[in-house]
Amino acid sequence: MLPNATIREILRMYRDGEVSEDEAAGAIEGLRIEMIDGIARFDTGRSVRCGMPEVVLAEGKEPEAFAEIMLAQVRAAGRCIATRVSPAHLEALRSRLPPGVLLEYREAARGVILSTGEDPAPRGGTVAILTAGTSDIPVAEEARLMAEEMGCRVKTAYDVGVAGIHRLFSALRDMIPADVFVVAAGREGTLPAIVAGLVDRPVIGLPVSTGYGYMGGGEAALASMLQACSVLAVVNIDAGFTAGAFAAQVARGGCRE
Repeated sequence: MLPNATIREILRMYRDGEVSEDEAAGAIEGLRIEMIDGIARFDTGRSVRCGMPEVVLAEGKEPEAFAEIMLAQVRAAGRCIATRVSPAHLEALRSRLPPGVLLEYREAARGVILSTGEDPAPRGGTVAILTAGTSDIPVAEEARLMAEEMGCRVKTAYDVGVAGIHRLFSALRDMIPADVFVVAAGREGTLPAIVAGLVDRPVIGLPVSTGYGYMGGGEAALASMLQACSVLAVVNIDAGFTAGAFAAQVARGGCRE
């Protein structure tokens, strides 16, 4: 009923008479765990405690179990997100979709959003997301999905890597006002360090598992970002979810509404 609401938002809604005392108390129980068919303990209070929604990782789950988990979460919270969704997961979900539940499939991000019609509340902050190449776009789109779900505005510029560094400068011109940058790169992973040397905002390096041969699969990109002489933070290989969620927290600046 109160998707992704913070404690302050719930208290304001109760003060203004928008929700009852029981509804507010139920939403504030930030340690609530919902058991789903004996296979999953779903953290329905995460958004209250941490300011970010609970997200289902589809990878590694049987399609039928995945669908049941998603539907249980959308019933409990009004909104549910999944990452790393395969065609089989998507088909299992669509075949079980009840009336009144909307499904949005973000193909580039391999992500799904279920909702009962409520959109995430804007919370302020702008996240800029860049990629070195087009192969990095799926991981970048996963980051975009998370930042948008946490109420941030997102700007993107893709395929601006060091093989044609002149492409970067025109892309950055429109992104300079952003509060935080997520920069995804595979192979040697140079782009985040370059961006961090050009902007006066936090930069999050997102190594991607493109590249092959010696230290392929994202290992060279990760090592390069960790050794960068410009200042940046680095997440794990292909961790678009983590990069997007962390960027949204940074962009919002820890502000309390």
